Amino acid sequence: MARRYCIYDVFTDKKLSGNPLAVIFDGDSLADEAMQEIAREMNLSETVFIQPSTNAAYAARLRIFTPGRELPFAGHPTVGTAVALAERDYGAREANMDLVCVLEENVGPVRCAVRLRKGEAGFAEFDLPRKPARIDLPLDRQGIADALSVKASHIGFENHVASIWSAGVPFLMIPLHNLATVQNLEFDPSLWVKAAPFVEGSLASAYVYCRGGVHHQAKFHARMFSPDMGIFEDPATGAAVAALSGAIRHFDALPDGHHPVLVEQGVEIGRSSFIYLHIDVKDAEIARARIGGQAVKLAEGTLDL
Repeated sequence: MARRYCIYDVFTDKKLSGNPLAVIFDGDSLADEAMQEIAREMNLSETVFIQPSTNAAYAARLRIFTPGRELPFAGHPTVGTAVALAERDYGAREANMDLVCVLEENVGPVRCAVRLRKGEAGFAEFDLPRKPARIDLPLDRQGIADALSVKASHIGFENHVASIWSAGVPFLMIPLHNLATVQNLEFDPSLWVKAAPFVEGSLASAYVYCRGGVHHQAKFHARMFSPDMGIFEDPATGAAVAALSGAIRHFDALPDGHHPVLVEQGVEIGRSSFIYLHIDVKDAEIARARIGGQAVKLAEGTLDL
């Protein structure tokens, strides 16, 4: 069977930048094992399979696979797929368009807004399907430092300390005290396996961050490493930024109101990505948060499977 697919670069408006995503449009009738094998073959951070939703009000059901395992939710597949579906259905438009759709993921329904503009990369943003929550587990500070090839004293800045947060997918958030330390770290997967905790049945992924960034508008600079997902370093991780929103609200004690945050990632591996995070705080808690970014199509074709 010939199955249509596209490759999108996500969280960027430039081809060959951002985080590449494989979108398999005809993903129904594939067994779980086949989807995992295709994701390994694509060898991208994530491959998404579009299937019909059981709810007629939803645009589609998404199955999201890394080279190592299936995920209940992920940010760059959500953004990239929302843009891909909109461009597939309305790509021949003459006018600008603003659309709203709901994508069914294993984490639950995810509401997306899509903006299409002639001559520009598509833009999509989604409401977090779950509010971020902190997971309290003992952490091996020295072991974590060794896995990153940094000093233990370099972990933490201001009120930020290493902690585990999840908005559907858990991440071990590791604040480092400045940009140079983040840029120059060397991740050792073998040491990470020894130091990192298991969370919800899987080895925690490392999300390393600091204030500021290479881009003057970035408020945070980040890197993500995940041996368990089969990803050495991810160019952009929307699910981690969703989790990071909880750490930002908690450690920065954000006041009530709206807080826009630009997170840059992927700089060190030549795949600069820009993730737009918006946090609405009410009564000292996150009332709503959303993540957005651009996506540009790089390639299209068919899989003979």
